[in-house]
Amino acid sequence: MTAFRSLRLKKNADRRLKAGHLWLYSNEIDTQATPIKEVEAGAQVVVEAANGKAMGVAYVNPHSLICARMVSRDPAQGLDRSLLVHRLNQALALRQRLFDKPFYRLVHGEGDLLPGLVIDRFGDVLVVQLNTAGMQAVLPELLDALDKVLAPSSVVLRNDTSGRRQEGLEAGVEVVKGELPDRVLLEENGVRFVAPVLDGQKTGWFFDHRVNRAWLNGLVAGKRVLDLFSYVGGWGVQAAASGAREVLCVDASGPALERVAENAALNGLHEQVAVGEGDAFEVLAALKAEGEEFDVVILDPPAFIRKRKDIPNGERAYGKLNREAMRLLGRDGLLLSASCSMHLAPERLVDVVRGAVRHQDRQGQILFQGHQGPDHPVHPAIPETSYLKALGVRVFRD
Repeated sequence: MTAFRSLRLKKNADRRLKAGHLWLYSNEIDTQATPIKEVEAGAQVVVEAANGKAMGVAYVNPHSLICARMVSRDPAQGLDRSLLVHRLNQALALRQRLFDKPFYRLVHGEGDLLPGLVIDRFGDVLVVQLNTAGMQAVLPELLDALDKVLAPSSVVLRNDTSGRRQEGLEAGVEVVKGELPDRVLLEENGVRFVAPVLDGQKTGWFFDHRVNRAWLNGLVAGKRVLDLFSYVGGWGVQAAASGAREVLCVDASGPALERVAENAALNGLHEQVAVGEGDAFEVLAALKAEGEEFDVVILDPPAFIRKRKDIPNGERAYGKLNREAMRLLGRDGLLLSASCSMHLAPERLVDVVRGAVRHQDRQGQILFQGHQGPDHPVHPAIPETSYLKALGVRVFRD
C-alpha cells in the first residue's frame, strides 16, 4: 500500500467535501500544518479535516486555484490501475445501458468520478483528454486500464486544451496506441459522420447535443434550415437526413466546412446541404440584406463566456446573435438557441431569447428546454458539471 503524505484542511473547510464535492481550493488548506507548495504537481495526498480525520485521497496541483481533486473516499485507496479499471467499468456500464452503438462520451470528468479526464469513444478508437497534472501522472496506468476494459485498436491523446495550460502542462496531440483508420466514423441519431479526431475541435465531435438534435430532427421535414457555427455538420446534416428541404451550414473554418460536405455526401445528402464560410454575424447581416428567409435557424456558438468576468460582454453577444438570427425567420419560424457557457445560467438564456423576441416585436413560445446528454452525467454536488443549454423556440407574428 502506498504511503501518501497528508494535506490538512482549515477548520470547517471540509463542508463541501462532506456534501459530495470533489474540489479543494488553495485558500482552504492549512498551509502551516501542511505546506502545499512542497507537494509536487500531480502527487496524491490523504486529505484530512482540521481535527486530523482522514477524508480520502486527492491529487494535487499547488499552482492551481483548484489545488486538489478527490479521487477516492478511502484513505488507503489512491488513483491506481485497479481504481481506474473499476471507474471505467462503471462508466462503460452506464453507456451500454443508454446506447446500442459504441459512439458516446465514455468518461465525463467529475461526472464519472474521474476529475480531469475526458474520453470520447468512436467504436474501437478512443480520444482521451488529460486536463490535470494528477491525471497526466497516471497516464501509463490509464492506458493499461483502457486495454483491460475495452482493448481499443487506437488511442489518441488530445492534450491541447486550455485547462492543461492552466495546470502548467505541455500541449500536444499524438496517437499513443495503434494506427488510426483513414476515416474515424461515428453514428448519431441514425446518421453517419467522419470525426476529425486529430485536428478538429475538442475530441473531434460534440456528443453532448445528441438528444437536442434528435428533438429538432422531428420538426424539420420540408423546411429550409440555417445552421450557424455548423462545425462539421452535426445539426445541419442530421436535419437534411430528417427531411429538411434545404440546409445552409455556416462556419468560419474552411476545413470544418469541407467536413460538412464530406458528411453530407457520406449520407447521400450533398444536394440538400450547402455551405457558407464566414463570421456568423457578418453572414447573418449579408443574408438579411439579400432578403433570405428560413423556417429553422440553429445557433450553437462556442462559449462566449469562459470566465465570470466575461458574463456581461458574453450575454450581450448572445443577445445580438439571437436578435439577428430571428430577423431571418419567416412569419412562423423555429429557433434552436444553445449555449455551452457554464457561466450562463439557464434562466439567463431564457432572458436572452425573450429579449430578442421582443426586440423583433414578435411572440415567442418555448417548446423545448434541453441540456447535455446522459453520457455527460452531472455530478449533483458540482454545478460546474452542468454546462449545456438548448432552447427550442417558436418565433411568430401574432
